[in-house]
Amino acid sequence: MSIAEMAPDGSRGCEGVALWLGRRVAGIVTITHVVGLRGSGIVKRPDYLSISAELLDDVTDLAIEHGVYLAGQVHSHPGTWVDLSEADKRCGIQAPGYLSVVMPNFAREPSTPLAQFGFHVSARGAWRRLSPFERKWRFAIIDKPAPLLIAGDAGK
Repeated sequence: MSIAEMAPDGSRGCEGVALWLGRRVAGIVTITHVVGLRGSGIVKRPDYLSISAELLDDVTDLAIEHGVYLAGQVHSHPGTWVDLSEADKRCGIQAPGYLSVVMPNFAREPSTPLAQFGFHVSARGAWRRLSPFERKWRFAIIDKPAPLLIAGDAGK
């Protein structure tokens, strides 16, 4: 669901994004919902992505309604580079345990294996890339696609 949400932006040569809601049990986060962002509160350009405070408020309302929390986000970068940019590190959401995943090639290749994504976690005010081993015990990847929720002007 996340890739399908980002792919239309990637086809225009722009970064795409989807937010992830989930639950943490015994230190393992399971993503339960994908949030698509719509309307004037989201700006997507080739090298720029911005989400307004009002749109994040709508996401918070969805999380409360479904009994989950904002666990992370996935966004796309051009080419094969899947580290966080300086802007990602400086301006992105930073909360302990928050997950920031980067998909390569502007999410234009839906069959890209998870091993080619960059998984990063916020800890102690800094970002750290997760090893494949650590990713397996910190985050549950389930076979069933998480349902898509819509936040923003078009979601109401």
